This record gives sequence, C-alpha cells and structure tokens, in this order.
Amino acid sequence: MDTDFDKVARPYDFISRLVFGDALVIAQVSLLSQILPDSRILIVGGGTGWILEEITKIHSSGLEIIYVESSLKMIELSKRRICENNDVTFINLPVEKYQSETQFDMIITPFFFDLFKKDKIQTLFSGISEKLKINGLWLYTDFIPDKYQTKIWQKLLLKMMYLFFGVLSKVEASELVDMDFYYTEQYNKIYEGWFYGKFVRSISYKKILK
Repeated sequence: MDTDFDKVARPYDFISRLVFGDALVIAQVSLLSQILPDSRILIVGGGTGWILEEITKIHSSGLEIIYVESSLKMIELSKRRICENNDVTFINLPVEKYQSETQFDMIITPFFFDLFKKDKIQTLFSGISEKLKINGLWLYTDFIPDKYQTKIWQKLLLKMMYLFFGVLSKVEASELVDMDFYYTEQYNKIYEGWFYGKFVRSISYKKILK
C-alpha cells in the first residue's frame, strides 16, 4: 500500500498550523542558514513546497534543487512557489525510484521517515545516503522517537496523527522509528534544536568517510 497525500495536499499546511502553529515551520527553517551558495540540494518529501520560498530568501540564485515528492497534488502546489533564479526540478516519484548520476551537497528530509515502518527504513536511508557527498550535510527534521517522549500528550498526539493520516493518506507506520541509530556509523551531528515542547527535533548531520 503506497502512501497517498493527494487528498490532504490543499489543506495540509492549514491542518499543520492548526495543530502546531508555526512550530514545524520554525523547526525546519532553523536549519536552512547552513545552505551554502551554489549548492546542489535534494529535498525528499517536501510537501506543498513552502520550504522552497524560505530557501529562496537565503539564496535567490545559484542553487540546483531536485524536489522529489510522491504526491502529484503536492508537486502541483510546489510548482507555484517563487524560487527566483534557483534551478528547481520537480520529480513525482517515491524517492527509492529516483536515480541521480551525481551526488548532492545537501539533502533535506522534513518529516519523511515517520511515514514508514522499520523494515523499509534501512533501504530508504541507504538509498538516500548514497546520494550525498562526503562532507555533505543532511538536514533532518521530525518528531522525537519514543525514548525521548516524557509526556502523555506527546504519545496521545502522535497516536492521533497516525490514525488521521493512516485513514486519509494510507500511511503505513503506526509508531516512530528511532532514526538516531541509522546516522551513527557515517555521520557526525553538528547541530540539534528542539521545538514544540521538545516534541520535534531538527538536526544537521555531516557525512564522514569511515
């Protein structure tokens, strides 16, 4: 069963802000200052594309951005975003089907891995990781795994979100996978920020040669 966000594409940002206010936006934007001029960037699961406009506020030209999103409706909304003179290519595919002949300087995965069960994440992670250059940056934002959840409201809210998107968008996961494990071997953490009552983390990782 493939995840399908077409039904919630238009109200997606409204729903997000209704529940979280600007917290999810702030969490993702907190990492964007690390983008260097003339970077080649892969964005995986960028949703409605508002992040493109935030990136453009920092660099209005010189970036090559590949925007991979499995929802056609999300792609259609993202194409309306103002990107100035940055070169943006939209790819309507699941990321595991996207192939690139050259590696990227930066990868951005906002609230992406929370959609999948553990048995699929290793394949997804490896496939994305091989597309990043050594010393490249991976900007990761997502909800915290269970080991960090210390409050009842965090667990309840997470269950409600999985129920909602499981019904409407066929999200296959029902719990968060601890992603820290996957970054341990080949990445160094260079920044970490906590948001929305420490329910959301934004982390930048640098890929290292081991």
